[in-house]
Amino acid sequence: MNPRYIFITGGVTSSLGKGLASAALGALLQARGFSVILRKLDPYLNVDPGTMSPYQHGEVYVTDDGTEADLDLGHYERFTGVSTRSSDYVTTGKIYSTVLAKERRGDYLGATVQVIPHITDEIKHFVTNETDGADFVLCEIGGTVGDIEGLPYLEAIRQLRNDLGRERTMFVHLTLLPYIPAAGELKTKPTQHSVKELLSVGIQADLLLCRSDRPIPVEAKRKLAQFCNVQSENVIAALDADNIYQVPLQYHEEGFDRQVCKFFNVEKPATGLNRWHKVVEDFKNPKAIVKVGIVGKYVQLLDAYKSIIQALAHGGIHHHILPELVWIDSESEDEVIRQLQNVDAVLVPGGFGERGINGKLAAAQYARENKIPYLGICFGMQLAVIEACRNQLGLKEASSTEFGPTKEPVVALLTEWASDAGVQLRTENSDLGGTMRLGAYPCALEKGSLAHQIYGKDLIHERHRHRYEVNKTYCEKLEKAGMHFSGFSPDGRLPEIMERTDHPWFVGVQFHPELKSRLFEPHPLFAAFVKAALDCRKN
Repeated sequence: MNPRYIFITGGVTSSLGKGLASAALGALLQARGFSVILRKLDPYLNVDPGTMSPYQHGEVYVTDDGTEADLDLGHYERFTGVSTRSSDYVTTGKIYSTVLAKERRGDYLGATVQVIPHITDEIKHFVTNETDGADFVLCEIGGTVGDIEGLPYLEAIRQLRNDLGRERTMFVHLTLLPYIPAAGELKTKPTQHSVKELLSVGIQADLLLCRSDRPIPVEAKRKLAQFCNVQSENVIAALDADNIYQVPLQYHEEGFDRQVCKFFNVEKPATGLNRWHKVVEDFKNPKAIVKVGIVGKYVQLLDAYKSIIQALAHGGIHHHILPELVWIDSESEDEVIRQLQNVDAVLVPGGFGERGINGKLAAAQYARENKIPYLGICFGMQLAVIEACRNQLGLKEASSTEFGPTKEPVVALLTEWASDAGVQLRTENSDLGGTMRLGAYPCALEKGSLAHQIYGKDLIHERHRHRYEVNKTYCEKLEKAGMHFSGFSPDGRLPEIMERTDHPWFVGVQFHPELKSRLFEPHPLFAAFVKAALDCRKN
């Protein structure tokens, strides 16, 4: 059966939640027994977000196949459990790079290369490629209608309506209904203008998702239906929710999935929603609360830690525990120590660069000395190792070559490693973009270790995103300081997991476990970490 395509666009303003809406719709369609693929089309010229500051773009999400992508792909995976691939994320930079490479090879046989048809054809190929077995393909168009960068994407999906037919394509438009206190009402005019802007490029919205902080009156829905040329039942309220896991249920109550099925003339009962109801209840009614201190340098922008926040929530739901997150700016060492005195566990996430490392080192030392559960992710593991070398082994110059030359390169640039594509080689002069150790790699666990106990497996596969590795030559020295390395790459060359044998729960991992945590399949490390926070507090 040929897949049906749903295109999700946004208007009025950015940050309305297109990614979350796409993920929620995917989950609702799955609850009705349909298979889904979710894709993101990002209009910016960067090839990927890998070189962008978290302040610009939030976290960088990494797929199993090593694609650096927008954080919305994390929503897709966490809500649907479907692993995304390189074929599920594209940017204008990638599109233009592909087209220009074809032009250089002579693939266009001397034709003048233009936005239409060459760029739009490449976008259409991306949308429709590798969709076998899917009942629905949900494509989120990044940005806001009216942005000049998004015009080629809108033109491409307009063409796809003609290519595939109305029976296989649907346009969903997410807008904002602002409440004006002085007028005492929700205003529909911004949505009307947004739909008109969309219509100016040849796209008539089939369904409106209207973000609002309060219920939408029936009369307002009728007005929108009349002025925006949609059926009144296709004006769906997207109300603010207490937590994101309520969103699919709220959409279902508003009839979002029902109207999508009606549009495509397919119908299956939503028998798979019971587990969503249970999750929301578990989230609302925890049996215990623990405070988890997250020590980072991007704490002013929580999107930089989106996957970590959700992975902690998943681990908490699994044990009926609510993790209360305490955000601690790593750039103030004194403030780090002060705030850590009131938490039950410490997490130091990944990061790059020397800024803020003293606060993170202080956090690792505080957790080690005070027997507080500690989880160090990527950079958080490296700094825990450096802290142990400096303060336990007396190697005061222990450092990472990321920060400059050092006599004790405890953490050093990764210059060679094995991957499915063969041996990968890097130097200090390699490009920053796309040259890290990216994607899923295997890790062999030592039997009897805490890591093996947590995973219950001999071999795991976790997603990586880093350039520097713990120098294996220091591992034996660190064993004397109570730090044991219990996970290595299968060839034994790259340390992947460390744990302290003199501590109730102190774990560092070179990979990013948060990227594989799912709502209904919590990552075992996060589940164990949250439980340890409660257990160690009781003791």
